[in-house]
Amino acid sequence: MNPKRSNTIWGYFFIAPQLIGLLAFSLIPLISAFVLSTLDWDGFKAATFIGLDNFNYAFHNPDFQKAMRNTLLFSVLTVPAGIFLSLLTAVALNNVRMRVLYRLFFFMPVVTSSVAVAIVWMWLLNGDFGLINVMLKMVFNVKGPQWLTDLNLVLPSLAIVSIWKGIGFNMVLFLAGLQGISRDYYEASMIDGATRNQQFWRITVPLLSPTTLFVTIIAVIDSFKVFDTAFVMTSGGPAKASYTMVYHLYELAFKNFQFGRSASAAVILFAIILVLTVLQTYYSRKWVHYAE
Repeated sequence: MNPKRSNTIWGYFFIAPQLIGLLAFSLIPLISAFVLSTLDWDGFKAATFIGLDNFNYAFHNPDFQKAMRNTLLFSVLTVPAGIFLSLLTAVALNNVRMRVLYRLFFFMPVVTSSVAVAIVWMWLLNGDFGLINVMLKMVFNVKGPQWLTDLNLVLPSLAIVSIWKGIGFNMVLFLAGLQGISRDYYEASMIDGATRNQQFWRITVPLLSPTTLFVTIIAVIDSFKVFDTAFVMTSGGPAKASYTMVYHLYELAFKNFQFGRSASAAVILFAIILVLTVLQTYYSRKWVHYAE
């Protein structure tokens, strides 16, 4: 066997575990979801092909419409605020003493169990004896609201929890981007008399735009996949005010045993995320700048 052929075989050998994992845990389930979305199946009886009926049901289902509105609102609440706060945190911790310790503190929520985070925040946001309302009463003599049972506050409350948990992850990405910006730009701007504010908006933000694009795409995808906080903290309530798309998929599949309808809603969610990702990538040409 010649060396070139031998190297090719060994190359395939070493990437085989990753390819098998991708096939078994990503591609096959994805294809199965598309197939299942065209079937009427409750997990017990024989599946029946019904074409696009599941998609027609989804678009006319009030619960699906409610879940989509809540998910879009949740995304609007979490993505811009989360990205902006993560960027400010990264800039603040980029060159400070004990920055490794500070970064550890901010990153700890990322590696903490979502269920544990949700339980702690349930106590903090409790309308009767939660720590936040207790502090509002002690410091400002204000009676705190019912964060998790008020129809108008429950989704913003979940958004706050999500932002708090995700700041550390996005901060690390922005820190990596900041480390890649040459100090020459800042030194040249200082010679020209630029202020720190001008350096931030004219140098840091433009040169971080590739990182910002990546963080935005990941944040949008994560915001559309929210489930655990809503499941643990509110169970989609009150009155489905925190009823999200993934929670809707869960109810259809594992409470109502309507696997075909659940798969069709999942395919719709997949299509929405795909379109948003493509649009973000396409329009990024106008605002993403790469250092030369």
